Amino acid sequence: MTKFSYFLGSEQWQPEELLNHAEIAREAGFDMLTISEHFHPWVDDHSASNFTWTTLGALAHKLPELDLGTGVTTPLWRIHPGVIAQAAATVDRLSPSTFHLGVGTGENINEGPLGYEFPKYEERKNRLIEALTIIRRLLDGEKLDFNGEYYSTEKAKLYSPPNNSIPIWLAAGGPKSAQVAAEYADGLMISVKDPKDSYERVIDPAKQRSNELNKNNLSIHTYRWTMFAENDEDAWTALKSWRGLRAPSRLQQLDPEALRIEADSFPKEEIMAKFSKASTIDDLVEIYSPLVNEFDSDIVTIQISSINQEETIRLLGKELLPKLRK
Repeated sequence: MTKFSYFLGSEQWQPEELLNHAEIAREAGFDMLTISEHFHPWVDDHSASNFTWTTLGALAHKLPELDLGTGVTTPLWRIHPGVIAQAAATVDRLSPSTFHLGVGTGENINEGPLGYEFPKYEERKNRLIEALTIIRRLLDGEKLDFNGEYYSTEKAKLYSPPNNSIPIWLAAGGPKSAQVAAEYADGLMISVKDPKDSYERVIDPAKQRSNELNKNNLSIHTYRWTMFAENDEDAWTALKSWRGLRAPSRLQQLDPEALRIEADSFPKEEIMAKFSKASTIDDLVEIYSPLVNEFDSDIVTIQISSINQEETIRLLGKELLPKLRK
């Protein structure tokens, strides 16, 4: 049965606001909370950027009945993969529910500001494979000596190990990362824009690689960005914190101000067209039901922004979730 997760956008909301939204999501009937992990936001106005691992500790303490997950963190530069394993294990110990470790190859906006060089995809992919190896072995309780091309450990061990098995999810936007997810992760995370394209570019390659490895248990976590608004003016207001996410240089840029300027150089309609837009619950059902019925997702994250976020969360629980659960 599909679990439904509410997305906590660290790039838009301050941590105290995220905790409030999380409580409302629990009351609304969500099963899980997925939180983004960034150093910088996507624009320099209408923005925030908390340290997600601290917020996760507060969420684990405050909302023990909900699963928690990162969507996603990058264990490649700012934080050593061994420390990511330690952080994940700590959250797991603080929460009686499941912690889901979502990882990805990252963006320069989170690494470049701290002096790290952001390489091309092939190196990022190879780094991630090494990082996942370290994380998995530490979470499994090993005292680890590891000497890779990018990372090393010497007698590293988690002395506050997880109480439960922590599923590792890898975010993929194309066939290469999808195949890595099938081989090295427990599950695949995918941000769906066009369902047919996403299935063909990501799900199919992942399933093909899983079959080659005789793995039949790859889980699927889908999410889809939606602006919920009655008109275009309100939709643009809801979108402001995220408009840099669709700027062409979003993977390479390190300055949120530059992303804002770039995004604002395009017509508003062009940026808005890169997101789903809904004005009714029926629109939302049409947007999210393919993730349940066609993708057969284990987890669906409702990634949504509106001009009244709290009321929107309540509405999702009252009217959307019951229809998606049928």
